[in-house]
Amino acid sequence: MGPLGQYGKEAHGYFMFPKLEGEIHPKMKFRGKEVLTWSLNNYLGLANHPEVRKADADAAKEWGLAYPMGARMMSGHTSKHEELEAALAEFVKKEDAYLLNFGYQGMVSIIDTLVNRNDVIVYDSESHACILDGLRLHMGKRFVYPHNDMENLRKQLGRATALAEKQGGGILVITEGVFGMAGDLGKLDEIVALKKEFEFRLLVDDAHGFGTMGKTGAGTAEHFGVEDGVDVLFGTFAKSMASIGAFVAGREDVISYLRYNMRSQIFAKSLPMPLVIGAMKRLELLRTQPQLKDNLWKIVSALQKGLKEKGFNLGKTESPVTPVFLDGTIPEATALTMDLRENYNIFCSIVVYPVIPKGQIMLRIIPTAVHTLEDVEYTIKAFAEIKEKLLAGKYKSDKIASL
Repeated sequence: MGPLGQYGKEAHGYFMFPKLEGEIHPKMKFRGKEVLTWSLNNYLGLANHPEVRKADADAAKEWGLAYPMGARMMSGHTSKHEELEAALAEFVKKEDAYLLNFGYQGMVSIIDTLVNRNDVIVYDSESHACILDGLRLHMGKRFVYPHNDMENLRKQLGRATALAEKQGGGILVITEGVFGMAGDLGKLDEIVALKKEFEFRLLVDDAHGFGTMGKTGAGTAEHFGVEDGVDVLFGTFAKSMASIGAFVAGREDVISYLRYNMRSQIFAKSLPMPLVIGAMKRLELLRTQPQLKDNLWKIVSALQKGLKEKGFNLGKTESPVTPVFLDGTIPEATALTMDLRENYNIFCSIVVYPVIPKGQIMLRIIPTAVHTLEDVEYTIKAFAEIKEKLLAGKYKSDKIASL
């Protein structure tokens, strides 16, 4: 059953696989009652933006959901796909970009395509599952460095350099721009600086940074001012763009190579036209309405500042991702979460072992541009109360909570 599956019977439909219903909004329905929702990666509030809804509806009416039929290389290619790719490349300051039908399988395939058995991969220990699955396809050597430990990365690069020279291969370093669980940033500036000592290419998964980080929202590399040092940039439409799909951007020859060799794109249907048209509108709003990102950060700042003032441990987050760490068991975590949902009408994600160490509880909050300061104030007050109950032992139990 696995560490989470063992609780499947009792937790299914409530703690795992819950159903949020209604319009995508900070206030949604859970089990028939309205809850203040902090669990959707709708950072800029574009999911229900009127211009986005109109663009999606108009495109679906004009094109249907099937067109274009087939994989890009065979019969699924259009000028609109190319237009979106060009706009994305320009926005993130890269020579070229390539659309991906899904982010997860796209990242798996990017890694598989970029390296061969003679190449060496060096990666952060807290990399997302899509990166880890891509690594499993690599038939060569890989070295892992402890999360954001630059001294250890230097050590692993030394090992990788010796091996790559012996085998006649190259080195690919992989990290994230924003680590989506804890919200801290990959040290892109320090990693890029290591290029003065070692020869490697850098692949950055900026799923949570695209749209939220940097002066224009172009991402974490822009935030650090090291856009030129990131060789291959991955971004997804599933977060700030509130849609489906992804892209990879980089030097023209690298993207051309990926375009002709990525198995997840060559052997799978291309992104349907309504999603392409919808992504164009989302990118347009992201570029032309900076107030969306400004509103997001207003909420982020108020929430994180207020929680810290109440003594909450938010880890090392420097992004909108807001983890709230508490000490407790899995049964306590479920009782606390049920109290939040049933008595405070607050819905946020609960994270426990094996995602985080035993004895810890993490409540993961995702602020958005469409939350309000009133939402923030109410949530901080509620969190302070549930923390007092946790410390007083009111959630102690031998079994996970149930209705």
